[in-house]
Amino acid sequence: MTQPQGFNTIEQFRSPSGGVLLVDKPKSWTSFDVVKKVRSALRVKKVGHAGTLDPMATGLLILCSSHLTKKIDAFQALGKIYEGSLRLGAVTPSYDAETEPTDLRPIGEIDEERIRNAVASFTGVIEQLPPMYSAVKVDGQRLYKLARKGVEVERQPRSVTIDAFTIATVSLPDVTFEVHCSKGTYVRTLAHDLGQQLGCGAYLTELRRTFIGEFAAAEAWSIEQIVQEASALGLLRERTQEQTRAGLPQS
Repeated sequence: MTQPQGFNTIEQFRSPSGGVLLVDKPKSWTSFDVVKKVRSALRVKKVGHAGTLDPMATGLLILCSSHLTKKIDAFQALGKIYEGSLRLGAVTPSYDAETEPTDLRPIGEIDEERIRNAVASFTGVIEQLPPMYSAVKVDGQRLYKLARKGVEVERQPRSVTIDAFTIATVSLPDVTFEVHCSKGTYVRTLAHDLGQQLGCGAYLTELRRTFIGEFAAAEAWSIEQIVQEASALGLLRERTQEQTRAGLPQS
C-alpha cells in the first residue's frame, strides 16, 4: 500500500489535508480511548482508527485524520500479524482473560505434538463464530451488551483466512503463538476453538498486534511520545489556557 506524503508524522497528522499515525495501543485501553487521547492532545477534530483492538490487547493501531479518514477501509482490509499466548484447561465467557475461567478440565493427556497437530487444522479459509463479547450487532444490538446481561443469541459464522498459525513455545498450561490472518479474524475465537478441538478448553491470556500489512508496531508512536510531542508544540499549554478561561477543570 502506497504511503501518503508525511506518513506517520505529527505535522502531517495535524494538517488540514490529514495524515496517518501508527500508535502502539497500551493494555487496558480501548481503541476509542486511543483516538480520544490523540484527538485531544494533538487538537485534531476528525480522527478514526482502522481496526479495533480489544482492551486486553496491545500493539499497532492505525489512526487517520481529517480527509485521510477516507482511507480507513483500505487499511482495515490489510492482513494482520499477532503474537500471543493462550492457557489450556479452562474456558471463559469472553474467550480471553477479561472474564473468569470456568469449566476447568484436566490437561494431563495433552502434549506438544498433539497441540501442534491440532493447530495445523486451523489454516486456510475457516469458519468462525463471533464471540458474544464482541462489537458485532445482532438485531441492532451489540453482542457484548447482551453478554453482560447474561443473554446469548444465535450468531452466524464468518469465513476468515488464517495464512499461518504457528506455535512458538509450549510450557503447559501456557502456549505462545503467532498468527497471520485476514481482516475480521478473532484471535480469541481461534484460541477457544483450538481448546475445544483438544478437548480441554483454552482462552487467550496475552495478545499483541505486530503488523497491519507492511506497517509495523516497531514504528509506532507510544501514547507518552505523542503527549511529549504535543507538549513540545505548546498544544497542551494552549488547551490548559483555554480551559482556564472557560472555567473548566484542567486535564
